[in-house]
Amino acid sequence: MLNAKNIHYNNVNKHKKQQHYSPLGCTPQLKFVTLRQQSEQGVMKRTELYQQVQEYFQKAMPEAKTELHYSTPFELLVAVILSAQCTDKRINQVTPRLFHDYPTPEAMAAATPEVLYEYIRSVSYPNNKAKHLSKMAKMLQTEYQGVVPSDLKELTKLPGVGRKTANVIQSVVFQKAAMAVDTHVFRVSHRIGLVPDSCKTPLSVERMLTKYFPKEIIPLAHHWLILHGRYVCTARSPKCEQCGILHICARKFGDFKK
Repeated sequence: MLNAKNIHYNNVNKHKKQQHYSPLGCTPQLKFVTLRQQSEQGVMKRTELYQQVQEYFQKAMPEAKTELHYSTPFELLVAVILSAQCTDKRINQVTPRLFHDYPTPEAMAAATPEVLYEYIRSVSYPNNKAKHLSKMAKMLQTEYQGVVPSDLKELTKLPGVGRKTANVIQSVVFQKAAMAVDTHVFRVSHRIGLVPDSCKTPLSVERMLTKYFPKEIIPLAHHWLILHGRYVCTARSPKCEQCGILHICARKFGDFKK
């Protein structure tokens, strides 16, 4: 069984200056076949769309990673819990002092929610999150011997951990084919046309994405869609002029087959 103790993990994020995604754009080296060139009927099948999206991002972001800073699976779990409805930038400002003083489940379990609140008061919903962190650390320590579990069912038993957070841990720490669907992934998947309008919930989007992306690509694809949504396909005023997949974007053309 996989667990955080038998995974060799090298943190490359924690003390490194945060790097933002810079899209390749429609450059000559990415010679994709355009939508209408690919099909005599002028439409693209969903499998073809996924293939072209994958080809683009493999060139644009071959080593996409989370922008949260952490050095252990436990630290990532804490950071992801804190990041709910909050920016990674804000979380990275808060966690260094928190991780310094409470680096393990054992240490954090000994702290009260009131004490933890003082460390995270600038994040969204700090009262609830302080309570979640305290209860989560205690449960990890008493029921999992201080080891972050790799199983979805076990992860979601932890206070403050829903399916999205559990999928992030499965994907990033354990390299499992788990797709965490946040607001960026949900938005970009619909705009590009990776999922149909009938996918109205994060779970339905997750199932569609894991169906069409190859299993070995899913951990990367999660970061591709997040970073693309964060820096290019933004919620307000998307930067379409910077988008390297505009020529196959359903938001612009709307012509692909299921």
